[in-house]
Amino acid sequence: MQPSPSPDSADQPSDLFAYAVLLRTLNRELNRSTLDFAHDNGLHATDIHALSVIMDSSAGADAPVTPTRLREELGLTSGAVTACLDRLERSGHVSRVRDSADRRVVHVVYNSEARALAREYFRPLARATETARSKFTPAELTTVAAFLHALNTELAAERTG
Repeated sequence: MQPSPSPDSADQPSDLFAYAVLLRTLNRELNRSTLDFAHDNGLHATDIHALSVIMDSSAGADAPVTPTRLREELGLTSGAVTACLDRLERSGHVSRVRDSADRRVVHVVYNSEARALAREYFRPLARATETARSKFTPAELTTVAAFLHALNTELAAERTG
């Protein structure tokens, strides 16, 4: 009988089990931070997921966020998206803004004060990320980014396919 792979094994980069353990550990650490932020700000976990979609979009990554896009990205019902946006708006994190060209279209905007609050709250995460990044060469970081991009692409394809 072969011994099972060690979850701490950094010398087995091609071992799927080792990757799974590392990804689950990363997921737990990120969840701790985001759930603490949600709790401290009277938000639900779904609200944090919505904020991340809105934040990434407003950073220039994608088209402006609409309630329909949030529904699609988060896999929620229209009613759940409305409840989520109501909570985020009441708490001052987002605003709903009508499109100037088509008043029927609503864009969701991450408010600058709330963005500053989140930036301050997640500063330790940013510091840890930068410290970890500093341990790798630019070429290694390019490889890590390529892996994460490919993994995200594959996961999205599994979800939608």
